[in-house]
Amino acid sequence: MRNCRFLGIAAAASLFFLASCSHPARIEGVLTGAPASEVVVKLLDVNRYQILDTVATDAAGRYKYKVDVAQGQPEFIYLFYKDTKVASLLLQAGDKVQVTSDTLGTYSVTGSDETLKLMEVEKDEAEFSNRLLASSARLQDLEPSSGEAAALRKKMSQDYVDYYRGRVKYVLTNSHSLTSIPVLYQVVGENLQVFGQLTDAIHFKNICDSLKTVYPESKYVKALQKEAARRQQLLSLSSRLNSAEETAYPELDLTDVNGAKVKLSSVDAKVVMIYFWSSADAAQTLFNTDVMMPVYRDYHPKGLEIYSVSIDTDKASWASVVRNQKLPWINVCDGRGTSSPAVATYNVQALPVSYFIVDGRLTASPEVKDEASLRKFLASKL
Repeated sequence: MRNCRFLGIAAAASLFFLASCSHPARIEGVLTGAPASEVVVKLLDVNRYQILDTVATDAAGRYKYKVDVAQGQPEFIYLFYKDTKVASLLLQAGDKVQVTSDTLGTYSVTGSDETLKLMEVEKDEAEFSNRLLASSARLQDLEPSSGEAAALRKKMSQDYVDYYRGRVKYVLTNSHSLTSIPVLYQVVGENLQVFGQLTDAIHFKNICDSLKTVYPESKYVKALQKEAARRQQLLSLSSRLNSAEETAYPELDLTDVNGAKVKLSSVDAKVVMIYFWSSADAAQTLFNTDVMMPVYRDYHPKGLEIYSVSIDTDKASWASVVRNQKLPWINVCDGRGTSSPAVATYNVQALPVSYFIVDGRLTASPEVKDEASLRKFLASKL
């Protein structure tokens, strides 16, 4: 009997422990104007939406949903009615929120202070973006050399400066809130990145350092850390370039597959993509054929050249991959791996990574993650 009692207590303790490890956030909502319909629940998985579930609404548009949120790892959750976002939520473990939305995307939330901050951030962003687009449309109708056009351009510039300063103030004031992350990534107007200056790397690093003290395991903070490192790398490179007297980019002089030295400065092209990679990584070799090759075929005739630097120690294996894949661009390698002077010169911290020389000068460029991002950048330069 004693053993039975002990087992019962142990089982109860186990259940209590499991319950304490589970920290669901609860959503109770009303979607007006859409009785007996559906609400799609999506999770922001760093840089893309992941559909979690589809929840049915009752005859009054009411619905309930529970999402697991790990302690210390808040989640960005978005609710959609068809293609319209009807709520943006930043939920912490144990949150209980009430959401009231309509089918046009107007909504209110109670029960989550972080969500209220997120709502205000999105509201400010939308209002500024709409003002910018309206001013841009008006500017197109004016004579470019007119005084009215000049005045409008000046006003647009000042509006941007004011908004940027406001966003800087926000992230500094809310440096321990995850709502600072979407602010750092804001893109307004037609395609204006608010924190797009090289020196904004400082803000990315400072906010990342602050958030790591509160949410060290958050996937959003870990992704921010990678972006902060990338921007610091570009800032460091820019600093070295500014101190150089005659060159617009750091020189490279490496050996190609035929044993000939090829200087980066000898490449004559409107856009030169400096691509650091490793032939020992299967994913990176696949990137050559699946992404680089079709892009190169389309943009090489328009003025693109690729200076591909392999960070490998086995030059024979690298050369074999290059020849087997029949890579048509410039392929170089010194066989020194991460000890290569090229790695230090361009402050390479992770592979693969790309830099772009446009019209003879190194330019700020996006992180190339896929074919779409590479094509988008090249289309704007060629």
